[in-house]
Amino acid sequence: MPRKKTTKPTRRRFGAVRQYRSGRWTASYHDLSGKLHRAKETFETKTDASLWLTQVEADLTRGDWFDPDAGAVNFEKYAMRWVNERGVMATTDELYRRLLRLHILPTFGRWNLDQINAPMVRSWRTERLGATGATTVAKSYRLLKAIMETAVTDEAIRRNPCRIEGAGKEVAEERPVATVDEVFALAEAIGIRWRFMVFLGAFATLRPEELAELRRSSVNLTKDTLKIRLASPELSTGKRVTGPPKTAAGKRTITLPAFLHTELRQHMAWFAEQEPDGLVFVGEKGKPFRRSTFGRKWRKACAKVGMPGFRFYDLRHTGNTLLAESGASTKDLMVRMGHSSYRAAMIYQHSTAKRQRELAEKLDTHVRAERQDTPEEPENGASGALVVRPA
Repeated sequence: MPRKKTTKPTRRRFGAVRQYRSGRWTASYHDLSGKLHRAKETFETKTDASLWLTQVEADLTRGDWFDPDAGAVNFEKYAMRWVNERGVMATTDELYRRLLRLHILPTFGRWNLDQINAPMVRSWRTERLGATGATTVAKSYRLLKAIMETAVTDEAIRRNPCRIEGAGKEVAEERPVATVDEVFALAEAIGIRWRFMVFLGAFATLRPEELAELRRSSVNLTKDTLKIRLASPELSTGKRVTGPPKTAAGKRTITLPAFLHTELRQHMAWFAEQEPDGLVFVGEKGKPFRRSTFGRKWRKACAKVGMPGFRFYDLRHTGNTLLAESGASTKDLMVRMGHSSYRAAMIYQHSTAKRQRELAEKLDTHVRAERQDTPEEPENGASGALVVRPA
């Protein structure tokens, strides 16, 4: 029996349709650049194929047409190129690559951009939540979403498949705030060489990477000020990468409180490198301090004063909270912290229990003054609350 021949393409004003030996129909067309495209699926009837071409023609006319082959790009290659093009700080670059390697590429690395869909993303997130911490999953999801959003901008895909509401939000536990006495206790416990670093972490709210790159030339002993121009974050490999601070606002001048006047001079005379551009903080052997070595000293000091788990970075949180309680505005905090966004500064505008008591006492005094009232002890000790009655 002779094989059924494939019909020749039907001439149309736009595109062409033809029938396969199986009886199903296909459609093809040229885009505005002259590139030939063929429908990825086949159609049951010639009418269905013609309708598909009509829709494509309408999209081209309106400017809504999307190249169906644009998303045929391997996700891993696209993601690595995306990271290379970001131009972020070394620590952020290291974080992106670690999240990709450990949490994203094992699932999506072998797929093309246009093959990744919303159900795949939901399944991946569920699996990750069962395997690692929620904070890491949130960071990984934000990174995946950012990469796919760039793919949308590049017109490689029509829509971002990362559409899980709230999946990129981190709900971090509230970090502890040390008291002034606890800060001084930590400074005593860690030893005289590192005492001033503790004070700068708390009362100048400097980041560890900013302290690592603080130079003698940046210290003004007359005005008690520090110029922050560079930072040296330490990567997980132990390598320090010197460059600008974390944000553009990180370049700033910090004025130290007067009670650190003597501490500053003693440290500069006893421990800082004597060269004009020497480091302010160096180890016992005269070399830049290492995170691992200092970390052991820090944990030992925290245990000694009964503050296990308190991080050095929590000193910055402590200092900013003290500033907010002292009346610093959000803008004041932004300048001192080196933040460029109000969102970051607002973290330190929260009220502590002590501050809430102070506010309650002030409100009590104000209301009594307005009403000329005096407090009385509760009758019969019923509730333990003070009863306010006219004097």
